[in-house]
Amino acid sequence: MFSDRHPRRFLDAQVLSRLVGMPLFARRPMQGSVSGRHASPHRGASVEFAEYRKYVPGDDLRRLDWRAYGRSDRFYVKEFEADTNLRCCLVVDTSGSMGFGSQGVTKIDYARRIAGTLGYLASQQGDAVGLACVAGGILRNLPPRRNAPHLRLVLDLLEEIEPKGETQLAPALHELAETIRQRALVIILSDLFIEPALLNECFQHLRFRRHDVAVFHLLDPLELDFNFRRPMRFLDMEGGPSIFAEPNDIGDRYTKALHQYLDQLRGFVLESAIDYQRISLDQSYEQVLIRFLVSRAQSKGLR
Repeated sequence: MFSDRHPRRFLDAQVLSRLVGMPLFARRPMQGSVSGRHASPHRGASVEFAEYRKYVPGDDLRRLDWRAYGRSDRFYVKEFEADTNLRCCLVVDTSGSMGFGSQGVTKIDYARRIAGTLGYLASQQGDAVGLACVAGGILRNLPPRRNAPHLRLVLDLLEEIEPKGETQLAPALHELAETIRQRALVIILSDLFIEPALLNECFQHLRFRRHDVAVFHLLDPLELDFNFRRPMRFLDMEGGPSIFAEPNDIGDRYTKALHQYLDQLRGFVLESAIDYQRISLDQSYEQVLIRFLVSRAQSKGLR
């Protein structure tokens, strides 16, 4: 069991105790280094039968099916599914816009809770956990490893990150797609302030590299509802100029642009078969994780 004497303000022990019995499954075959609970693209030793294939010289004779030989007078070998561990790569957007929050919690705080909890759950089931912090590029990158001291490093980094700088999410995701070793579960936590077409290219690149991709799209209720009643000065949290505007004058245009953006993003997500979770910061992160874990358990073993 993992023990960490240093209290983490973004980890709730009660939430962890309720979620620890819910496994985090990969939706695509993984290539790990040890036996685990995730499907592998290779055949191996397990209790789950996969298929028969014809015997070829060099095959283990203990795997011959003599009943099949008795029926067909031909030698057949039993193939079984191989199970392995996975690499869980947490990608947290730390750009300036992640510092916004109108509900007493900012996007970066919410991302810490999701990433820290998932990292803990993955580590408890024997999987390797890593963390990449991205803004104007990849600021910090801890490659996945499967031991308790490394998980402490991941949690330390989550505790240290601060939202600042501009968003350069697309180049960072392309770089990660090329540098993450073998297949991995890549979990992205961001407000996705990026053109959907550019984001789709990142999704396609990650999928081409055979990564299993999950996205937590973090949005504040004010960003979704634009519930402003008086003239406001809107600040660009990534360094751009501020804008003074009357909400009644721009509300309809903002809502239309938001819906177009979300609809376009939804189309790309469906096309790429990405595990996409749109999150409002007023939602319970525990309930968000329960839905996420349950949906993955239902799709376990897809190849």
